[in-house]
Amino acid sequence: MILPAQLREHTAGVGTLELGSASSLRDALQALKQQHPFVHLRILTETGHLRPHVNLFVDGEDIRFGNGLDTPLLPGSEILVIPAVSGG
Repeated sequence: MILPAQLREHTAGVGTLELGSASSLRDALQALKQQHPFVHLRILTETGHLRPHVNLFVDGEDIRFGNGLDTPLLPGSEILVIPAVSGG
């Protein structure tokens, strides 16, 4: 998992996390919860839904246009966390 700079302060500056051999994005996020619970709460709500200001990509594909949190992961899949940008 590749984290944006805003979340790296909660991982001692580490920007890339290894989350084990999860078979789905949901499983990978559960592993994240065990390793870095505060980062997990910045990505998912307390009820387990993706926060509206966070975008997740698996292997370059936005999960919102596919299987969402049930997106399957292959060995070596890359999860990218990108904060939404807004303004006017």
